[in-house]
Amino acid sequence: MKGFATIAIVLVAVVAACRPSEESQARSSRGFALPEGDAHRGKEAFVELRCTTCHLVAGLEDEFPRPTATPMVDVKLGGLAMREPTDGELLTSIVNPNHRIYPGSEEREKIMSGSESRMANLREVMTVQQLLDLVTFLHDRYQTTRSQQR
Repeated sequence: MKGFATIAIVLVAVVAACRPSEESQARSSRGFALPEGDAHRGKEAFVELRCTTCHLVAGLEDEFPRPTATPMVDVKLGGLAMREPTDGELLTSIVNPNHRIYPGSEEREKIMSGSESRMANLREVMTVQQLLDLVTFLHDRYQTTRSQQR
């Protein structure tokens, strides 16, 4: 019986350890959750994949080169937001940038080339690990009003 109690305690500890944290649950909204990437490698991938050509990143304006796209895209990533984007939203923005482009907005002209996003198609040059790292890096750049109250 003592062995059974030990196994039960270990099993409960394993299940508790596998439960996602409140933060990862918020990031993965609606059941979509990516494995954790490495934010430092994501920062390197951001530069390597030339994302800095179009994007500024909150808190890193002096560290990254200034965007050189003409006309300027002016889509700043990170900073203060009402809520942090989910894993799915960030992933979709990277691999399918045409997914959410609202017709008729003034910004549309800056981010479109004809009927397509001006964002480079990275699907054939980016590794899955780079994608995971980019999503983790971008998550770290957002601040919500909730995180500021802590």
